[in-house]
Amino acid sequence: MERNPLMDRSFAADIQARIDNKTKPLGALGLLENVALELALIQSQGLSQPVEQIEIRKPTMLVFAADHGVAEEGVSIAPSAVTQQMVANFLAGGAAINCFCDGNQIEFKVIDCGMLSPIDVLVPDFKHHPNLIEKRLGNGTANFAKQTAMSHEQMALGLEYGAEVAAQSIADGSNVLMFGEMGIGNTSSASALLTALSTLELEHCVGLGTGIDQEQLNRKINLVAQGVARCRELDALDTKAILAQVGGFEIVQMVGAFLQATRLKTPVLVDGFIVSVAAYVATLIDEEARDYMLFAHRSEENGHKFVLEYLKAEPLLDLGLRLGEGTGAVLALPLVKAAAQFYNNMASFESAGVTV
Repeated sequence: MERNPLMDRSFAADIQARIDNKTKPLGALGLLENVALELALIQSQGLSQPVEQIEIRKPTMLVFAADHGVAEEGVSIAPSAVTQQMVANFLAGGAAINCFCDGNQIEFKVIDCGMLSPIDVLVPDFKHHPNLIEKRLGNGTANFAKQTAMSHEQMALGLEYGAEVAAQSIADGSNVLMFGEMGIGNTSSASALLTALSTLELEHCVGLGTGIDQEQLNRKINLVAQGVARCRELDALDTKAILAQVGGFEIVQMVGAFLQATRLKTPVLVDGFIVSVAAYVATLIDEEARDYMLFAHRSEENGHKFVLEYLKAEPLLDLGLRLGEGTGAVLALPLVKAAAQFYNNMASFESAGVTV
């Protein structure tokens, strides 16, 4: 894929001056000032002058769901059937992510990227649910500890599917996206990707996921090591080949969605470990993607702090979260809105008649 030109940051000084001239000490709003700067830069792309108003329109949460062959090895506290059960819970409105989306007026969609079976096998009435998007790449990936997780064709189609989902949400009026995930075994896949695509030690990248015990953790480390060893035989710069080797159907579609959001100059509020690994993979394919990412929170999963360091990211929240589903991103959205509000409406020293 041809790389995009990097974001035009020529208005950065003007935007920073506007922020600095608000009625507050320099830097007094901390990370909110960084968020306002980045949002204003994004929304100024292609304009002749920086925006005076930041708009937050129809923020949308996209939860990507899929199953993983490695789950058959007992690397999670739950069986793969729980992926489909939780997707049914999402569509019924009963999960944490639903509660948080409802409370913050956030559009919600769940994408079946390749669960063990379609949702209507479990709940026939959900076949045509308005919040369900079907982009199935198969009935779950193969067990990456034993063989390639997906074919090159599935990986390429996954990037296309993710791009289509992001493009449709943006066409429907959203100018802020959030990604979440659901998939038993997906921390194993994310850990394998992070290890294979970085210089980090395996033990730094593999964590407890949903709360496994030490015996399961040891097994998980060994299984991830098997997948990573196969990746070491590939060209280390061939990100897509490694994505096919140990990735997940939901992860590859999130990568495609990140890349499309970049092409369409739309910010993405990044959730926890698995979404952050997808974000990291996207930056290896197109480095401009990093310019369109805002980071919601630092999760409890072991590898998350390391991938945040790789992405030079300062997350807005640190609440000890380890649920996934996109919950951290939704909880951070009010802070993003607050950054827009102060940028748009806070008086300057001059307009308020305040002498400094």
